[in-house]
This record gives sequence, C-alpha cells and structure tokens, in this order.
Amino acid sequence: MAIVQDWLPPTRENYDTLVFVWQFLYPFIGSLQWVIKWYGMGKTSVKSPFNIPGRVAWIGMEAPGFLTLLYIMNTLPQQHGIHDLPWQNRVLGGLFVIHYINRAILFPLMQPSMAPIHAAVAAMAVGFQLMNATCLASWLSAYGVVTEAGWAAQSPLPQFAAGLAIFYVGLAGNWFHDEELREIRRREQRRQERLRAESGGKSEVVVEKHYEIPQAGLFKYMLYPHYFLEWVEWLGFWIAAGWSCTPARAFLVNELLTMFPRAVNGKKWYVEKFGPEKINKKWAVIPGVW
Repeated sequence: MAIVQDWLPPTRENYDTLVFVWQFLYPFIGSLQWVIKWYGMGKTSVKSPFNIPGRVAWIGMEAPGFLTLLYIMNTLPQQHGIHDLPWQNRVLGGLFVIHYINRAILFPLMQPSMAPIHAAVAAMAVGFQLMNATCLASWLSAYGVVTEAGWAAQSPLPQFAAGLAIFYVGLAGNWFHDEELREIRRREQRRQERLRAESGGKSEVVVEKHYEIPQAGLFKYMLYPHYFLEWVEWLGFWIAAGWSCTPARAFLVNELLTMFPRAVNGKKWYVEKFGPEKINKKWAVIPGVW
C-alpha cells in the first residue's frame, strides 16, 4: 500500500524527478546559509514561540529518514517483481539505518541537554530526510543495481569492502567526537551539582547551554571534526555503492553544501565567544583548507 500514490514509493518517472530535484535544487537550498545567518537550533538557538523541545524535534526530524528507507525497501521490490535483493543492497540499506538509529534515536537520548529547535529548521530537516531516503531507497530497491552480475560491474568486492571500511571509520570517529561534546556538558552538570550540594540545594541541575572549546581527538586541529567525519561516512557509502550511484553522490554533495557554511559560521561564533587567541589556528572543518 502506497503512503502517497506514485510518490511514496515513487514510480520510475517520479523517481527520476525526485533525483533531479535532489541533485540540483537542494544544493542551492543548502548554499543559502552563506547569506542567511539565522539558524534556529544548537548554540544559535534563540527564544521563539515556534521552538520545539530539542529532543522531541530532533527525533521527529531525523527518524523519518530511516523509517522511509525501511518502508520503501520492503514494498518497492515486490511492485517490480523483485523477490530477493542482492546482499549488497541489504548491506547498504543497513548502513543507512545504523547511522540514523544512532543520529535520530540514541544521539538525542544520550545528550545531557538539548537547546530548543525552531519549527522551520525541523521542517527543512524532515524534507531533507524524506528526499534523501526516498532517492536512496528507490535506487537500492528497484531503480539501481538489483542483480549480482550488476554489482560485479558497479562495485567489485574490493571496492565495496573499501567503502565499508571508510564508512565505519567515519561512523566511529563521528561517535567519538560527539561523545567529547557530551562530556563537556556532563562535566559542567557534575560541577553544578557539586556546588548545589555544597550549598544545600536539592533541585535537579539542568545544563541548558554550556560551551567550551573541545580538545580531544581531531578537536585539537578543527572545531567541527564530527561534521568532517560524517562526510567520510557518506564518502565510504558512495564508494561502496559505486561511482555511478547518483543518490549516494547527491547525498554527499548536499551534506557538504549544507554543513560547510554552518561550520564556517560556527567558527565565527567560537571566535566571538572565546576570542581569537583561544581558537588559535584551528580550522573550521577541513584541515589545511578551511
């Protein structure tokens, strides 16, 4: 049963339309962040009647991605008479789900605190997730490579294995650096709890916004290594899927064009908050480049 007739899951014609939009319209939308400085979440979140509690918004805007992929990969093959997808298709779908179970579910639940997220930011993120997951899942389910012989030409086993290795390096590094950011707030929470206990206070300590300059791992050299390593993940995914996999390439390009201006603007925020002398010569997100 289709959720949206001919669009979710999409027909081949509508899939081609979605991939065109994903390749050429979304990069333009992401690049608007060079001129639109407002970003209503995280460290730049401000009070607004349209704010949504951080954890609720995060789960609501990230979970549609992997849920959409699972839905399409369980429905679209049957519509095209495909009864058993090659193992490569299932592995790539699994990588996507692993990443987004971490990002959509575990990440917000593990955060000591999360700033509110503006409804407009959440809505844009939902659109990104739905477009990305629909294009990737449709390619994996019916409109890309769906035979073992096809995979031998698309991404031979050494290439596929190399892509998987790169993906997992990025995934592990991304998790490590996210954990360092969480630990900054945990330390502050423990400090405030200790001070409250010493003063006889009994109320729970909630650290809404507390920022330091992280130093562990690649934070020694850049301010947004978790962005950089997420790009490494999806580069590995694209390599494994094969260079001609348009949805995987478009996903990486859209991640780069969406997150790069955010990192550059974020470095300016760090400089304004902590001073240029404390930022030293840290790069924003790409060592040796920016």
